[in-house]
Parts: sequence; structure tokens; C-alpha cells
Amino acid sequence: MTAVLDSLQQGRQTIMPAMRAALDRLDPASRSIAYYHLGWTDLDGNPTSGGGKAVRPALALLSAEAAGAPPETGLPGAVAVELVHNFSLLHDDLMDGDTERRHRPTVWAVKGAASAILTGDAMLSLAQEVLLDGDGPCAIAAARLLAEATNELIRGQVLDVAFEQRGDVTLDECLDMAAGKTGALLSASTAIGAVLAGAPQGTVNALAGFGADLGLAFQLVDDVLGIWGDPATTGKPVYSDLRARKKSLPVTYSVTHGGALGRELAEWLARPEAPGEESVRHAAELVEQAGGRKWALEEAYRRMASGRQKLEEARIPDRAMAELLSLGQFIVTREA
Repeated sequence: MTAVLDSLQQGRQTIMPAMRAALDRLDPASRSIAYYHLGWTDLDGNPTSGGGKAVRPALALLSAEAAGAPPETGLPGAVAVELVHNFSLLHDDLMDGDTERRHRPTVWAVKGAASAILTGDAMLSLAQEVLLDGDGPCAIAAARLLAEATNELIRGQVLDVAFEQRGDVTLDECLDMAAGKTGALLSASTAIGAVLAGAPQGTVNALAGFGADLGLAFQLVDDVLGIWGDPATTGKPVYSDLRARKKSLPVTYSVTHGGALGRELAEWLARPEAPGEESVRHAAELVEQAGGRKWALEEAYRRMASGRQKLEEARIPDRAMAELLSLGQFIVTREA
């Protein structure tokens, strides 16, 4: 995995100048908050080292290479998908009430809800502007792809919020929600560089399909970490998703496929009182015993196998394919 992390670091370094140039278009207040959210500065504006893994920009650069173009062809797409991803994180933190991300206070927790919403909106708008700076039909097609992916992301978020009020969520509904909330942007990320390179539709479709499978694998692993992840690595308390009574994929699988254990878990989820530590621990045991954890990890690997087949059928160049598959492997074995 060291080589993959090096690849992600290189991708982050490649997009950094373009990201800074894009964010410099924002008003000073929004730019300052965006810099803090991205881990580039502290609350006083002093430079810091940090930030996310930049998986989506790396995929965008690789997708251009998969289409036979230089990776830099995908650079506007790489910047745009990272901006949209961070728009969603700013809003997610507020909707979920999360006060910490990457071991630092979240924007809404220190700057207020309005600042988080407006900075997220500014980053979303800026993503389209970055793509439309390019001339010709490829730029327009890339902007359309990202707009459609953003609509799907929002649809997934709407479903996620709606599920909080329902006790009858099915596994298929939960998978559909994850396909929108997480899969749509990862799908766009793995296709947008190829679109900017003017690749044939078959190649674009194969890359988008790989990204959609990757997105579901990502969410499955994320949901496992949301229950059993090491707080020192994830930056969130153990069992955090259960404390919030999220109907995540392993939880929903356990409720719908776990028999008596699933029924007990469903009753636990429906309780109105805030759960104590022992209660949450018991709920995690129910999910595990009902097979939710095992199913989620196995399903993540099944999704990656499906994505690999799509790339093989499209005859993606060897180096780009190896890098895409390595990133996929990193995602399903990551610990944060």
C-alpha cells in the first residue's frame, strides 16, 4: 500500500497549484474557510500540513491516462471533483452534527452553520467554473457529467436523511442511497479525465462503471469503519454510526437478513432514548453476529471484482489499469 499512498501524494501535489488558483477566485472569507477545511491552514490562517487522501483527483488524472492522454489533461476534472467532494463534506458535517473531521474541529462547529453552507456552495459553483474555463465540447461534456453526478449525490443525501425517520428501510434502498451519495461522484471522478481527453463513449462508460463499483465498495468499508474503526485512525469515536443510529449498509443487512438478531437490532434502533456505552456495544455485537460486518466486507470485494471486469473488457492501458486497481485495493483495505 506504500506505492498507492505515494501515488495519492503525487496526485495531490499535481493538483495543488491548480486548486489554489481556483480557490483564489473566491471572496476572502470563503477562501479562508475553504483553506482551513482542506487542512491547509489553522483557524488563524497559519499554514499547516494535512488534508484528505485526494482519491477522487487521483482517479480523474488516471482516467485521462486510461484514455491514452497525458494525466494533466484531466487536471480541470481533478480540481472540480475535489471541490464538489469538499462541498459535500462541509454540508455533511453540519447535517450530521459532526464536530470533528481529520482530528480538527469542523467548519460549522467553529465558524457557524451559515459559513459552512456558503463556503460549500461557493466550492460547488467554482467546480463548474473550473471545467467551463476549457474550450470546446469536451469541457461542456465534463461539466454536464459533474452536474449529473452532483444531482445524484444530493439525491443520495436526501434518501439518507429520509431513512432516519423510517424503520422499514430495505437493503436495496440502502444500496441505491449509497450509489448516489458516494458512488456517483467516484464514478464521475473515474470518467471525467477520459471525457476531457475526448475518449470513445465505450471507454468512458467502462471507467464510469468501475467508479460506481468503487463507490459502493468505498461506502461499504466506510460503514464498517463507522462502527468498528479505530478512533486514533478514523478521528471518530468507536461505534459512532450506531450512536447516531444510522441505517448504514451493515446495519440494514443485519436488520433485514439477521432473523431474530435482526429483529432485536431493529427494536434497539427504534428506541427513543440516547444509548449508553454498554447498549451501543451490544448493538455492535448484534450487527456482527447477524452477519452485517462479514457481508459488508465481502460485498466490497465483490464490487471491486465487478469493476475490474469492466476495465478488462474495455482494454484500458496496463499502467493506468494497474494504478486504478491498486487504488481500489487500497480503498477496500483502508483503516480510515
